[in-house]
Amino acid sequence: MTRRSMGYGSLLRSSPLRLTVGLVVLFALVSLISLGASYLVIRDTMDQSMRADLTQELAGFQAAPTARAVALLVKAEAAVTRSERRILSYNAPDGRHYGNGYLALTGDGFRILSLSEDKELSEWPYLAISRPLHGGQLTIAISREQIGDLSELFLNILLLSVLPTVAIGLTAGLMIARRAARRIGAISDTLDKLTEGDLTARVPNLSGRVDDLSSIATQVDRMAHAQQSSVAALKQVSADIAHDLKTPIQRVAVMLNQAREMPDVPPRLEDLMTRAGQETDGIVATFQSLLQIAQIEGGSPKARFKPVDLSQLAATFVEVYEPAAEESGHRLRVASAMTDGALVQGEKGLLGQVLANLIENALRHTPAGTPIDVSVARSGADVVLTVADRGAGIPPEERENVLRRLYRLEQSRTTSGSGLGLSLVAVIAELHDARLELDSNAPGLVVRLIFPAVQGAV
Repeated sequence: MTRRSMGYGSLLRSSPLRLTVGLVVLFALVSLISLGASYLVIRDTMDQSMRADLTQELAGFQAAPTARAVALLVKAEAAVTRSERRILSYNAPDGRHYGNGYLALTGDGFRILSLSEDKELSEWPYLAISRPLHGGQLTIAISREQIGDLSELFLNILLLSVLPTVAIGLTAGLMIARRAARRIGAISDTLDKLTEGDLTARVPNLSGRVDDLSSIATQVDRMAHAQQSSVAALKQVSADIAHDLKTPIQRVAVMLNQAREMPDVPPRLEDLMTRAGQETDGIVATFQSLLQIAQIEGGSPKARFKPVDLSQLAATFVEVYEPAAEESGHRLRVASAMTDGALVQGEKGLLGQVLANLIENALRHTPAGTPIDVSVARSGADVVLTVADRGAGIPPEERENVLRRLYRLEQSRTTSGSGLGLSLVAVIAELHDARLELDSNAPGLVVRLIFPAVQGAV
């Protein structure tokens, strides 16, 4: 298996990148709040300082003894003062105006400053203070352009510090996420191989420092080693059982056959030996089924999976079991829902075992003369295998129990069988990621296995 590639969609959904984006966004918000609070504090401080300067300057003019002295002082100051920065305006008691700007009062009390009657002074607002003085009106205004410059300064700080930091943080987060994605991909590939039955798979050495991903990789390797050891021990125990129990049981069966073939055997003894031989065969069959279930649960068959046409396989098994069905008086038939090209990913021998167990189960537990229908059909992205009979069926409350090993219904105890048929079907279905459903056929039983179809198969 090749290492899975980490596309941009998966990368954007990765935890390291999401964590980095979250931290960067948090940093940006904190920076914006800090800059905004600093701007407001500095702006208010500058505003208070400007008001204090205006009040102090106004106090200096108030020290003039007469309106004439105030007018001369204003005229002298205005001559050397730029109106874009500072405006002095004094309306004398005789109606004459002195200073470098005009002052007009609107109806709602707002002051409008201008250089002349018809020309606005500046785009910047002014902070003004006005007091009646010696029968006239003295106004001093100072431009708030410095506060506007302060806004531009903070905007430049934002552009030159916060935004580059955010960009660098996102780039670093993307690099860290890609590096973490490669390491996570290595662990995921190993887990996929272990799931498919390759118990020798191990996580390759992860480059970089030791961290939580390295610890997870170590734990995966330990788990794989323990699983490999357990499966090896299970295989060894199974081999020992096969050598120590199966062979002697088969020898007993051979001895019973030999004894039955001896001359002058009483009929009653011959019948007893025949039944003993049948029981011995049942013990061997039960042992083989249990051993097969244990081998399947080990996961090793997944390594042999390939596309299998389930419709052709079902047709083959129906043809094989037709003579046995006719001999027992049953009608084994292929339903009209059978289709071609129903490809599933699996092991052909195990899927054949499923069909054999279900057909034999139906033949064993249904009365003669009743039909047994086998069908394979496509349903969207799934392939559905169905075996339906007209027997006694299984009560809804017992449908979970019959999947347990060696469990048999009360009405089935008089028939042959080990109680492992549906258990083996359930284990094989789980191995193939198929969903097993038991339903009523009113009367009878419907066994339905829903396999994921091979992608692209028609």
